[in-house]
Amino acid sequence: MSELFDKSMRTLELPRVLQLLSEQAVSAEAKERALCVRPQTETEEVLRLLDQTDAARTMIGLHGSPSFSGVKPVGEALSRADRGGSLNTHELLTIAGLLSAARRAREYFNDDAAEKTAIDQMFLSLRGNRFLEEKIKRCIVDEDTIADAASTELADIRRHMRAAQAKSRQILQKIISSPTYGKILQESIITQRDGRFVVPVKAEHRGDLPGLVHDISSSGATLFVEPMGVVQANNELIELEAKEQKEIERILAELSAEAAAHREDIQWDYDTLVHLDLIFARGQLSYKMDGVRPEIRRDGAISLRRARHPLLDPKRAVPIDIQLGDTFDTLVITGPNTGGKTVSLKTLGLLTLMTQCGLHIPVADRSAVSVYERVLADIGDEQSIEQNLSTFSAHMVNIVSILAEADRNSLVLFDELGAGTDPVEGAALAIAVIEHVRKAGARVAATTHYAELKTFAMTTTGVENASCEFDVETLSPTYRLLIGIPGKSNAFAISRRLGLPQEVIEAAKVQMTGESVRFEDILTQLEAKRQALEKREQETNRLYHQREEDARRAREFREQMERAKENARSRGEAEAKRILRDARAAADEVFAELSDMRKAQAKAERAVNANEARAQLRRKLNEAEDAVSIRDARQEPIPKPSRPIQTGDLVEIPGVRTPAEVVSVGRDGTLQLRSGALKMKAKADEVRLIESDERAAVKKVPASPRQSGDRVLRPPAARELDIRGMETLEAESVVETFLSAAVMGRLETVTIIHGKGTGALRKAVHDILRRSKAVKDFRLGVYGEGESGVTVVTLK
Repeated sequence: MSELFDKSMRTLELPRVLQLLSEQAVSAEAKERALCVRPQTETEEVLRLLDQTDAARTMIGLHGSPSFSGVKPVGEALSRADRGGSLNTHELLTIAGLLSAARRAREYFNDDAAEKTAIDQMFLSLRGNRFLEEKIKRCIVDEDTIADAASTELADIRRHMRAAQAKSRQILQKIISSPTYGKILQESIITQRDGRFVVPVKAEHRGDLPGLVHDISSSGATLFVEPMGVVQANNELIELEAKEQKEIERILAELSAEAAAHREDIQWDYDTLVHLDLIFARGQLSYKMDGVRPEIRRDGAISLRRARHPLLDPKRAVPIDIQLGDTFDTLVITGPNTGGKTVSLKTLGLLTLMTQCGLHIPVADRSAVSVYERVLADIGDEQSIEQNLSTFSAHMVNIVSILAEADRNSLVLFDELGAGTDPVEGAALAIAVIEHVRKAGARVAATTHYAELKTFAMTTTGVENASCEFDVETLSPTYRLLIGIPGKSNAFAISRRLGLPQEVIEAAKVQMTGESVRFEDILTQLEAKRQALEKREQETNRLYHQREEDARRAREFREQMERAKENARSRGEAEAKRILRDARAAADEVFAELSDMRKAQAKAERAVNANEARAQLRRKLNEAEDAVSIRDARQEPIPKPSRPIQTGDLVEIPGVRTPAEVVSVGRDGTLQLRSGALKMKAKADEVRLIESDERAAVKKVPASPRQSGDRVLRPPAARELDIRGMETLEAESVVETFLSAAVMGRLETVTIIHGKGTGALRKAVHDILRRSKAVKDFRLGVYGEGESGVTVVTLK
């Protein structure tokens, strides 16, 4: 970086901006680095720096800035520890503070963030060492205190020290409390001399208290004596203090060795944290200046929208628009003094340098800056921010240096080019300098009062006029920069406002050449037309924005109507779908009810069939029971056969009226009988022979169940009664008859089916059951029995 470039940076006041950057940093090293920042001349490097600033600003907005409070230099201490030296408590606490800052920064970083940034790797590279950090903090309470917990040996030593101190104090307390020694003591207090406990003794009683004299008061009236009984305890205390110091030195040496073992990691964390501190300082400065990231162009063009000088009060600074290097490579700025020409020039140069330092700049969105290898400036007049007055000679020295260094990668800024000498020569010299720099390929911006340069800009391709607007009516500048319009110096108007007599002003006008007067008149006319066009443009813009607003409202209304129509159609379709859905649901319910009815009907049919089967089985059981009962009740004697029973005879087992055919007769007289499909064995004396005159009368069908000798058999009783659909009175008669039959049939439980319905039939049945003496208990059916549609009755 050349000396002229460095001087130009100072002229454009970049160091003041870097001072603001330094104030945003936390660590001393980051503050120093901020002051030493220099513009980068490689586009890729500038992009990298801007990416870092973007990332820092985003993180600050989301989570605030990380803490860099413990980032202090540790390189010298680590280097000494690496050579075997022992660090003091201050140095070890500084290392622990750095490790703590590294850990906090690592915890601050969100590794799970969806969008990666340019500084993620810096956070990830932080190593930290929580073990060493906590060990140092556990061992060192502060710079003057080593904790007892630093080692078991140190804790034991200090325990003995406290015991020795207590012993010494106890002996001394007895001495100062004893009436015997009260008259020889100057004061009843315990004090220390040379680290040993002593008592003040009157000089005249020196021999009354045996001990060692450690000190004498300035008057000589008091001796500070260590009693002999305390000497041993104090000696022990001194020895323990020496051991304590030795143990502390050992602990510090051990901690220093551990720090030296991780020297590279600790130093890496320090450098990384300082770098991050500087990056986040750039992010903080961006917030403070309300800066944005400009677009970086590679064609040498600059386009600043609503740019503000960063060192001016943002509430008072007037934003300006500056363009250079796109359709023209040279910008000639004219206008009156105090109109803002120099500030515009400095704003252009300073914002370019700030961008190349990786800083955000106070401009509007869609601003663009190119990267230059050199920004060369010759600025200095009474309107400069630093109040730096320059002579023609000083200007020429700078211009000569600029002409020697300017090339296609340079941005050159001239303030009041050619001023300080003869106007004719100065204007000619200014045009020549601009042409020379343009041929070198540099971008040029220059301020001037010379009308010749205005004409030069109007007639030369690639050169554009610009002016700082001046309100003629109020005779005050507006500080707006107007590209494409040459400005007037307005010297006469300003002089009149400052009190110059009118006759002097008129005399000055007479001295002007006719060409100059005509040129100024043309500029006046152009200015009037410009203002009229600007007003017309403002009105046009207002009407355009109004038309756009009306069109927007019309589009919104049309979109609302379309949405309303779409919503109505959607609601209609939804209603139709709902009706269809409800109809399908109703149909499904009907089908389900039909299916349930079919299932219920099939279940009822199965129940009827089951009832009939159970009734048939009960009848057979009753018949068998009756037969057994008859046989048991009246055992008829078995008549002896008139002849031996033979094969083919018909016999009858007493109690069973079914005849059986003799199939065979065994040797022991056992008869093999067959009655239909039933085969059995019996003794001859257990059966009755049916004589030949009876065989004709015997029927092959079973005897009627209603006749058995002289007794009528009981009809079978049903276990279930279905009274659904009956009237209450009819049902009462049927239920009472059913219960009577069940009792006669000796049934234990029966079921009455009355259905669910309104519950009236169920209530009538329950009333009958409560009155009946034959009923032991009754209940409603459970799941699988018919639930509340049936009543299960238990008979006595």
